[in-house]
Amino acid sequence: MTETSTEISIEALRSGDRIHFAKMVDYYSAPLYRLALRMLGDQQDAEDVLQTTFIKAHQHLAEFEGRSSLATWLYRVASNEALMLIRRKKPVVPIEEEPQSDDGEVVLPVQLADWAGIPEDDLLDHEARIQLDRAIEKLPARLRVVFLMRDVEGLSIKETGAALSLTDTAVKTRLLRARLFLREQLSAYFSERLRKENQNEA
Repeated sequence: MTETSTEISIEALRSGDRIHFAKMVDYYSAPLYRLALRMLGDQQDAEDVLQTTFIKAHQHLAEFEGRSSLATWLYRVASNEALMLIRRKKPVVPIEEEPQSDDGEVVLPVQLADWAGIPEDDLLDHEARIQLDRAIEKLPARLRVVFLMRDVEGLSIKETGAALSLTDTAVKTRLLRARLFLREQLSAYFSERLRKENQNEA
């Protein structure tokens, strides 16, 4: 990124300044595209979400009151667009009807393997990263977006909640569910991997 967020003037954006709008697009395109791609798993869909996000930002910047940061506002627009696209493509199971609530109740995973015996290099190798990406894709959309914003993009709990119109408690609950789900998925993968390695050594 050639610019920093502090060099983008909100007042200039509100007044329609094209230079500052270009700075905003340059600075936020990569993280917003990355979020959309991980949410949707399709480059064209991610590009469409990115384009729509900036179109809507351009249309509504004059209304931006600054109650949240510019980044949080853009993440909100992009995540809403991605979630709406998921709903359109999978109308049989709307996001709102997922059999999960945010009351703090957490269902523990069925299988949690002990990773202590797995070398760190194996945990971070290419194959393991592919398995993690596949596991993220399996997350329900409303858990996936929280995990991506908090653990991948590095937004705070409050920023994630502001972007998704969630309470801090709801963000923490969904994040915990997402992490447990991913741990379960990777536990199954590493358990099988260790079993095969032990068989080869026998």
